[in-house]
Amino acid sequence: MGRVSAATRWAECRSTRGIVATPHALASRAGVAILNRGGNAVDAAIAAATTIAVVYPHMNGVGGDSFWLIYDSRRRALRALNAAGRSAAAADLDRYRARFGAAIPVRGGAAALTVPGVVSGWWEAHALSRDLLGSPIDWRTLLEDAIARARDGFPPSPGQRRETADADDLFGAAAAADLRQALWRIYHPALLARERFVQTDLASTLEELARGGADAFYRGTLAERIALGAAAAGSPLTADDLARHQAAWVEPLRVPYRGGEAASFPPPTQGFAALAILSLLEGFDVRALTEADYVHLVVEATKLAFEDRDRYLADPTFAPVPVDHCLDPARLDAKRRQISRRVARRARGAAIEGDTIAIVTADADGNAVSLIQSLYWEFGSGVIAGDTGVLLQNRGASFSLDPAHPNRLAPRKQTAHTLIPSMYLVDGRPRLVYGTMGGEGQPQTQAALVTRILDHGLGPQAAVEAPRWLFGRTWGEETQSLRLEARFGDAVSASLRERGHDVEVVDDWSDLMGHAQVVRVDPDGLSGGSDPRADGAALGF
Repeated sequence: MGRVSAATRWAECRSTRGIVATPHALASRAGVAILNRGGNAVDAAIAAATTIAVVYPHMNGVGGDSFWLIYDSRRRALRALNAAGRSAAAADLDRYRARFGAAIPVRGGAAALTVPGVVSGWWEAHALSRDLLGSPIDWRTLLEDAIARARDGFPPSPGQRRETADADDLFGAAAAADLRQALWRIYHPALLARERFVQTDLASTLEELARGGADAFYRGTLAERIALGAAAAGSPLTADDLARHQAAWVEPLRVPYRGGEAASFPPPTQGFAALAILSLLEGFDVRALTEADYVHLVVEATKLAFEDRDRYLADPTFAPVPVDHCLDPARLDAKRRQISRRVARRARGAAIEGDTIAIVTADADGNAVSLIQSLYWEFGSGVIAGDTGVLLQNRGASFSLDPAHPNRLAPRKQTAHTLIPSMYLVDGRPRLVYGTMGGEGQPQTQAALVTRILDHGLGPQAAVEAPRWLFGRTWGEETQSLRLEARFGDAVSASLRERGHDVEVVDDWSDLMGHAQVVRVDPDGLSGGSDPRADGAALGF
């Protein structure tokens, strides 16, 4: 292939005892501190997740959802945890259609129509760590850093400043009046000029969680205050919706790739699309391709995988999602033959958006975690639930109001999700632990990470930093162009244009490409990479 440099902008992290990689350095430090106190990879992931919910509030928070892949080395078991909330019982399709027409609003109370699942994910992961892995770390200890950051403040990161300044619909002159009162008081761009960014109400909520666990959030007085605050903003969520919520353990999906197995999350996430891309690439000598041929091939595989995703993806308890059919080797072999090496296929399908964070951890005992946590759009619905400091997600805005669509709105239903924690295993044990934010870009960036490490022999940091691409609509944009980071060079972009791709060259290091994190597990130790496109770090213990 046209050589991608193994030189890196950031040093690759190496450790024999444990690594935490996140898109915010403070979260990575929180995770490593827990490893230093005798915790395992699951404990480190919880500490990092609770802290990043505070220090990266534009991308994720206590009012969002999460999905986890956890490798339990004691039992050699890969576990998948669905910590996504369902829609409110009062979230009725006909009412929403009568009120809003073709689409659910992306901001305001009407968008805040799904239960926040994040806290249930933290709690269930802690129970696994305590009961099955024998961790000595208690629940309160895992939340200490997050509470301190919310109460005492922290310097706003460049990413937080940038995303806040760009959120015109929330903080511009045309922002809805009902969002200004609470949201502006805490998150307005002018407040980021201060040396320390403080979230006092959120600190109090986290302290309640530290005392009462998940029950405090879903069934206690805090739950009642969240429900009252949501209702005051026009959300259909009630205290009963919160009380009914529970995270669920499900079976991961797996496909063969290069002598191992790629593993990802089942529906309602788009994990089967990420695995379909790798399955399609399995039939090609990826290593032998030029850089332009490589990007073209992965993009064409992506288009085919997205056709099934856009047709079928929904809550599998409401509509059958034929994952086995979509990942059937014979069917994928037939699809593979549809790929032309010289001509770009016409794309179909709708955008799947979302701003997200990825956390990956691994420890010396072989435990590993890939975790994705999100509010959906930046700052979610823009609704803060009363005096709790909980910023509610707008994940429910991704429901369809088309009565014939499998992802149509219905009461107590999970919507289609972009979030896909992933791993690559050899002989049943993790070799790569990886994840990224970026909505439509998540399966594409994951394919880039896996192929650049396994097929091209790059290290984790070099794979994360290598020039990336993004095909399709995302972040509210209507284009279906193929965005290329400028570092690919003119020859690659010209070759892709000749094949029929609508190429758009973007910055050398573009936020559009998402923020990827990866840990590689080798017999002699761990190595990790964190994305310079974010504010994070891969840190070792």
